[in-house]
Amino acid sequence: MAKVIMIQGTMSNAGKSILCAGLCRIFKQDGYRVAPFKSQNMALNSFITKDGGEMGRAQVVQAEAAGIEPDVRMNPILLKPTTDVGSQVIVGGVVQGNMRAMEYYRRKREYIPAIMDAYNSLAAENDIIVIEGAGSPAEINLKQEDIVNMGMAKMVDAPVLLVGDIDRGGVFAQLYGTVALLEEDEKARVKGTIVNKFRGDRAILEPGLETLEKLCGVPVVGVVPYVHVDIDDEDSLSERFSRNQAAKLLDIAVIRLPRISNFTDFSPFERYENVSLRYVDRVSELHNPDLILLPGTKSTIADLQWLRQCGLEAAISKAVSAGTPIFGVCGGYQMLGRSVRDPMQVEAAGTTEIAGMGLLPMDTVFEGEKVQTQTRGVFREIPGMLSSLNGLSYEGYEIHMGRSGEGLPPVMGSGKVYGSYIHGIFDAPGVADTILKTICRQKGIDFEALGTFDMAAYKEIQYDKLADAVRSGLDMDYIYRILNREV
Repeated sequence: MAKVIMIQGTMSNAGKSILCAGLCRIFKQDGYRVAPFKSQNMALNSFITKDGGEMGRAQVVQAEAAGIEPDVRMNPILLKPTTDVGSQVIVGGVVQGNMRAMEYYRRKREYIPAIMDAYNSLAAENDIIVIEGAGSPAEINLKQEDIVNMGMAKMVDAPVLLVGDIDRGGVFAQLYGTVALLEEDEKARVKGTIVNKFRGDRAILEPGLETLEKLCGVPVVGVVPYVHVDIDDEDSLSERFSRNQAAKLLDIAVIRLPRISNFTDFSPFERYENVSLRYVDRVSELHNPDLILLPGTKSTIADLQWLRQCGLEAAISKAVSAGTPIFGVCGGYQMLGRSVRDPMQVEAAGTTEIAGMGLLPMDTVFEGEKVQTQTRGVFREIPGMLSSLNGLSYEGYEIHMGRSGEGLPPVMGSGKVYGSYIHGIFDAPGVADTILKTICRQKGIDFEALGTFDMAAYKEIQYDKLADAVRSGLDMDYIYRILNREV
């Protein structure tokens, strides 16, 4: 069975996911077969595996860093929030239904066999498993039924490293306070602490680190620098949403829907030095973009109502009428049609039918069974300004409850309005380039001025940069001693 190490955090967004990705890359570089694992993830950013299972994107990123194929065993339980008090529950990659928070809390220990089956099968195939916790292990109101932090550590007898985010401030209180709230047997599992996202001279930290070691009774295993790498992150905590980015040579506006999901679909456009990708949630921020992107959402009807009420629907329609192209993906694609119906209340939005934006000739009906599949092919018969995509290969995955008709093309288009159900459609070689080249021609801009790159090579460079930064900040000799049960 594989050796195991677990990363827990003092809070959400302490950097657990990226740190786990860095460790996965380091262990891969050192010649080990390594796999990531997170028993329960709550995220709207999900992925469909080759066998049609659904999992969180954080473990997909970690799998990429480890150089292996994403597998639903790496994330046996995925919760996708549908309301403020409920989520869609996905176990082993398959939807189990929607549950209110209290119902899931009462039932979640029923899923322990699925968690352990997934973990044990991965552990049988790998040398090392890197487990990620969720939130904080010191949520004392949730500890009794925990299956993702110390509860998970106990189930697989995992040693734990506790990470705190110094960039937010208060890291010493975060780390010591978390350790202080643990039970004695839980404290014994903590083999060290990590200060994450540090900027500056480590010497200034040393007195605090010495005191922290005395208070917690374990060493500070490392101080990891604030890493500037371009690696997909998760959900609304993403820093990209808060960027106040000025328009560049080409300007792309992504509509930041309240329940936005899979926003990493648009990452390929961020790689160009002279392309701005701005997330917009009010009319005053839209300005005059060269392309509008309408993303996926966990609730098409509710977010379409929001789009209508805040005035962005009218502003988008005006921009499209003036010649600005728009591309919707999944839920955003559904919004562009004539109508959206939900007779079974699959989305639990309280409305069974709503008029769409009327920009594409299609109608969507939500059904009880989710479409979740990987897909690939060659673009054919795309009309209008994006006709130059025809002949290019695409691949990605579909994940949606709504149906918008039989035999839909991979991209539906009308005038300058386009949509697709395929997540990851812009990732395939040449697709983002071709779209940007088309816009450049219309604006009289030289495409080469945007700066181009090889996506696959670029990703590998980013994972290696992350591994270098994590390795430089951590005492890797001590971490290997933890893995070997020498401490």
